Amino acid sequence: MLLHVGGMRSALGLLAVRRACCLSRTTHNSPQTLEYKPIKKVMVANRGEIAIRVFRACTELGIRTVAVYSEQDTGQMHRQKADEAYLIGKGLPPVAAYLDIPDIIKVAKENDVDAIHPGYGFLSERSDFAQACVDAGVRFIGPSPDVVRMMGDKVEARSIAIRAGVPVVPGTDGPITCLSEAQEFSNTYGFPIIFKAAYGGGGRGMRVVKEYEELEENYQRAYSEALAAFGNGALFVEKFIERPRHIEVQILGDKYGNVIHLYERDCSIQRRHQKVVEIAPAVQLDPHLRDRLTADSVNLARQVGYENAGTVEFLVDKHGRHYFIEVNSRLQVEHTVTEQVTDVDLVHAQLRVCEGRSLPELGLKQDKIRINGFAIQCRVTTEDPARGFQPDTGRLEVFRSGEGMGIRLDSASAFQGAVISPHYDSLLVKVIASGKDLPAAAAKMNRALAEFRVRGVKTNIPFLQNVLSNDQFLYGTVDTQFIDENQELFNLKPVQNRAQKLLHYLGHVMVNGPTTPIPVKAKPSSIDPVIPPVPLGEPPVGFRDVLLREGPEGFAKAVRAHKGLLLMDTTFRDAHQSLLATRVRTHDLKQIAPFVAHNFNNLFSVENWGGATFDVAMRFLCECPWKRLQELRALLPNVPFQMLLRGANAVGYTNYPDNAVFKFCEVAKENGMDIFRVFDSLNYLPNLMLGMEAAGTAGGVVEASISYTGDVSDPMRQKYSLEYYLKLADELVRAGTHILNVKDMAGLLKPESSRMLIGALRDRFPDMPIHVHTHDTAGAGVAAMLACAEAGADIVDVAVDSMAGMTSQPSMGAIVACTKGTNLSTGISLENVYDYSEYWEVARGLYAPFDCTATMKSGNADVYENEIPGGQYTNLHFQAHSMGLGHKFKEVKKSYTEANKLLGDLIKVTPSSKIVGDLAQFMVQNSLTRAEVEERADELSFPLSVVEFLQGHIGIPHGGFPEPFRSKVLKNMPRVEGRPGASLPAMDFQALEKQLRETHGNDITPEDVMSAAMYPKVFQEFKEFTHQFGPVDCLNTRLFLDGPKIAEEFEVELERGKTLHIKALALGDLNKAGQREVFFELNGALRSVLVKDTVAMKEMHFHPKALKDVRGQVGAPMPGKVVEVKVKQGQAVEKGQPLCVLSAMKMETVVNSPLSGTVVKIYVNADSSLEGDDLILEITE
Repeated sequence: MLLHVGGMRSALGLLAVRRACCLSRTTHNSPQTLEYKPIKKVMVANRGEIAIRVFRACTELGIRTVAVYSEQDTGQMHRQKADEAYLIGKGLPPVAAYLDIPDIIKVAKENDVDAIHPGYGFLSERSDFAQACVDAGVRFIGPSPDVVRMMGDKVEARSIAIRAGVPVVPGTDGPITCLSEAQEFSNTYGFPIIFKAAYGGGGRGMRVVKEYEELEENYQRAYSEALAAFGNGALFVEKFIERPRHIEVQILGDKYGNVIHLYERDCSIQRRHQKVVEIAPAVQLDPHLRDRLTADSVNLARQVGYENAGTVEFLVDKHGRHYFIEVNSRLQVEHTVTEQVTDVDLVHAQLRVCEGRSLPELGLKQDKIRINGFAIQCRVTTEDPARGFQPDTGRLEVFRSGEGMGIRLDSASAFQGAVISPHYDSLLVKVIASGKDLPAAAAKMNRALAEFRVRGVKTNIPFLQNVLSNDQFLYGTVDTQFIDENQELFNLKPVQNRAQKLLHYLGHVMVNGPTTPIPVKAKPSSIDPVIPPVPLGEPPVGFRDVLLREGPEGFAKAVRAHKGLLLMDTTFRDAHQSLLATRVRTHDLKQIAPFVAHNFNNLFSVENWGGATFDVAMRFLCECPWKRLQELRALLPNVPFQMLLRGANAVGYTNYPDNAVFKFCEVAKENGMDIFRVFDSLNYLPNLMLGMEAAGTAGGVVEASISYTGDVSDPMRQKYSLEYYLKLADELVRAGTHILNVKDMAGLLKPESSRMLIGALRDRFPDMPIHVHTHDTAGAGVAAMLACAEAGADIVDVAVDSMAGMTSQPSMGAIVACTKGTNLSTGISLENVYDYSEYWEVARGLYAPFDCTATMKSGNADVYENEIPGGQYTNLHFQAHSMGLGHKFKEVKKSYTEANKLLGDLIKVTPSSKIVGDLAQFMVQNSLTRAEVEERADELSFPLSVVEFLQGHIGIPHGGFPEPFRSKVLKNMPRVEGRPGASLPAMDFQALEKQLRETHGNDITPEDVMSAAMYPKVFQEFKEFTHQFGPVDCLNTRLFLDGPKIAEEFEVELERGKTLHIKALALGDLNKAGQREVFFELNGALRSVLVKDTVAMKEMHFHPKALKDVRGQVGAPMPGKVVEVKVKQGQAVEKGQPLCVLSAMKMETVVNSPLSGTVVKIYVNADSSLEGDDLILEITE
């Protein structure tokens, strides 16, 4: 049967009203029959913050306290705050333990408990519990069992409200027993409708249904939630009032028929029908409406003889009409805001009323109740607003609360080390702020929330801060749709959590070793380099000042007009790429940068970026290459920066769309890059021209490079003759290069070939600055560079002495000393070189695990034969030793020579050098000679890089591809005609940025977009790493690579003025989860982190995780228990179809299919307990 507003009422409801009125007259208006009975001991049949709230009130009144706790709550604070604590519900599920009425009563009787306070939730609105207390001779701190029953049965409460003349929302006149009754109601009143649990509140079992297709699913979910939360799945149905304000009135009654109100609270800010922020009093509430609300509330309470604390809840529609919802016959979570504005302690009042005191005796008369200012309560929960407020669980690694004037905190187990389980409510702490008006209270709340530090679990604090800053909240009125209609509330400011993330990283290294691959078993030096003294003030003027003033053309003229030899310092890039596997970190570059700025201002440039350093920074050093550029630019403002640009390949190893190369150069220039050394590994002009145009369009200095190989002084080697290089130079100069560069990657230039090549270029281009780059692998680098300078080169590349020689560049000190006093003098002080070199000599010790001298003791003149580039020579040497082929390195080098000939004698620079190296290793591993490879080319499975080269993926080599070798390898495979990147579609940077923001949040920068464009997978892994471990670039190099020693104390500067003081304390034993607890002292406070022992975990079984980049792998969106699996293996599913139901913190969530396909494997079953991202099932499309 259906009940209309103000219309029909059941005989049962009328009878209940009459019985209640009779009870009120005979029992509550006879004060002479009652006596004051003091309470000596109170049990709270609840947990968490409400239990502690009641204990505190009892202690203030001199009442002894008793706590009860479940097996899962042994570590919770409420049991420690009571005078006594007892286990209940042994062997029962977590929630069921607090619903075990017989056990609770048994504990109360055995321990001489006078009264039981039910708190809120659990048994607080169960009349059978109130009756069990009375039957056991224990007072129930709340209304009588009959009133609890009437108010707890929302249908009966509704009937009473109608009898009392209080407006109600259309709804069923009793709990519905089946789906068809809900369908009948919806047919009569239409949608939307709402299901509500008949025997509980708090949003449990509450579901809004907006259309018929959603009815059955929501009915099942609401029933299941109500059953789980309250032990009874009964539901009733109401017409859903759209966009209402949720206003509730606090009432207080005694045993003598006195009832007062303590004004109203606005609880409109809700999600999932659960209150998030509560305000007292309601903002901009019409005084006449307030009078009607409070009068109806008091009248309703008097009708039933209500005693103790309670709340009457209403919906107020946009026309100012109010509708009764329900009576909560208990203390509310948000009672705190009423206490703050009325100065009435509601728990004190509850206890005194239960003892038999009257409200007038307690000084509580209606005319004495006044509102003073405003109060706001924020419920800080362990929920993630970015993921639909999904509950988060885990260990509180850090907890620090906000405090101060006007702030009240009601918390429970919010302390460092506490474990947040999925078994109970996600409330962490209630924060209450008071002020003279709403904006003042909001300002205090915002400040307090900003002081909170919660680490280890996600919280809703960033969301709450957005609410508190919202103009509609501060200056207008809000309704229950406020959160849904203000999506900007979900633009959450990321929590940095830098200190705790760094502790996780340090703990990870202590347990599992370095995160970056280590080539050799050597430890970083324990000695830190000493930074030479740097004078105060700005550094002296340098060549960059000329560039900024004159532009690229004027800069080039100034370089050509300069008297003496100019040097480019490669210590910041190519030197450590060649000697230390590109592993030098920004931390150590920044330390010495100011010294270079002040003492080497007459350098032509510092090479510090591009090439392999770009991806290695993210891939192995876990730092942003753009941040390196930005920070070095700030520290070294007077010396030009130079980078390596791989032509149409930018800083990658593959082809990119043209617009990507142009955009990269533009962003690099904006971040402080000055000179772009543009090269192509095959000297393929179309690729070179594109890179030159991109660098020039960006406003950079274009330094076009001729990649050198062979020997122009050897008449027997004429593929790469002097004439070849001169013709190539003609093209580059004609294309508008500002500077001409000779890039000798393998160090093949001898003094004679240097004089021939540079002399010819100088004669051909008298006004063009010439720059020469080489490696010192054979040991003749200094002699070759001096010969270049004498032949007319303007600039040569050097590295500081302790980072020079072998596969690196020639020695800076040697060049400076050899030219001193001549017309080629560099103008650089040798004393400064010595200090500079000393820094790097010690710093190099920090990179001992990567130092080429671990396996390679000298350079070798056989480079003139094998022509292996410097950096690759080092890498091949490392690889040979790591594979146990160190004694066969000579054979590897010989195979490199043969592989080069097989491929047609290439210019060998990245990436062509890698192609030759891959083929050489392939030949060594398969014991193949050059002749055998040529003979069997049509049947061998060559490395992919070799195949793609022959297809034309990196361009066309000088002299064409080797035939018939190419045709035999490719057979019918497709070939690329012309410039490889020309046919690629333009890259959509806006779409890429949108995708990155969806994945990583809104702090994505234009530099991040370029990193993702160049190296999508590497950037993704880098962002995941920094999300987990924070800014590891703040750590010194030894800590980064090796972690701290036990008892070691050190400092980490996060930013200027923010320094962490850390001490490593201890490393714990392995636990059952495969983790070790690592203990630190951080800024004087004890901290610990749990770190998975990766070696130990390989021997232990764990539930697999869903891989984020595999679409068909469906993971758990939150920790919880599987309630129901709705599909079977082999079943076809549609996108959006429900797959299973999870329950966590008494809230159920349906996991839907992300795509259409077939279920191939299910990894869970009903009752499975899952952690976040645990694999539920796999679907194939």
